[in-house]
Amino acid sequence: SAYEKTAVNYNRDVEVFPVLKRILEKIMGHELLYQSPTDMGVNQAGFAIVDDAVVRNAAKQEVIRRYFRHHYENVLGIEKEETVQRVELLMEELETRIDDRAVVEPARHAASAPREKGDAEPEVSCGASIQLADGSMVTARNSSLMSCCSALVLNAIKQLADVPDRIHLLSPHVLGHIQTLKGRILGLKQETLDLEETLIALSISAATNPTAELAMEKLKELAGGEVHLTHIPVPGDDIGLRSLKVNLTTDANFPSRNLFLV
Repeated sequence: SAYEKTAVNYNRDVEVFPVLKRILEKIMGHELLYQSPTDMGVNQAGFAIVDDAVVRNAAKQEVIRRYFRHHYENVLGIEKEETVQRVELLMEELETRIDDRAVVEPARHAASAPREKGDAEPEVSCGASIQLADGSMVTARNSSLMSCCSALVLNAIKQLADVPDRIHLLSPHVLGHIQTLKGRILGLKQETLDLEETLIALSISAATNPTAELAMEKLKELAGGEVHLTHIPVPGDDIGLRSLKVNLTTDANFPSRNLFLV
């Protein structure tokens, strides 16, 4: 286990520390300040903290992210309920709630917001939100055309590239052909475009559309952004979000009533 590996490595540090201490004392010409591996390593980390409030907030945010991850894994059956309960107790001690994560409520609000007249209603309404580097919040929801992750990324890069909402990065004509391929020709039950498919379509569109090319360049600016989904991402969405290197959390809800949907 990871704990056993850590214990073994620390034991090796303890064994070799006297040798390292003597070497450093000969080099420095005086007795070494540090008296143990812990004293030399972990205990010195605090001196690198220049803003305690920022570090405390970052730690609390990481605890919230861990809660969402373990709760999600518990629903999938790969994590124990006790793990989730331990994180909940830790959150109580830190006086932290899940809505202290800024992207949670906007995503849930996007999923529950009424749709415009004429919009096709998906089987399950999913919402997503991302907090960009400048602190601004971008939201999206799924449609009969694309997943909420796909819509979220397109909305985000359009905002970063100052592209008006009315301008399409992907041709509706091309998207229609992709849906035809997935549904009528390949016989897939899920015709909506996931994020991985959307990114491929965006790269193709960028070859002939300067606006799409400009927006595509903004994808790298999403790295490190905070993202929350109201539903468990399908594989194509999960792969796409990982490739963009965002910090993802998700409510443990399935995106379809049909758990075998492909």
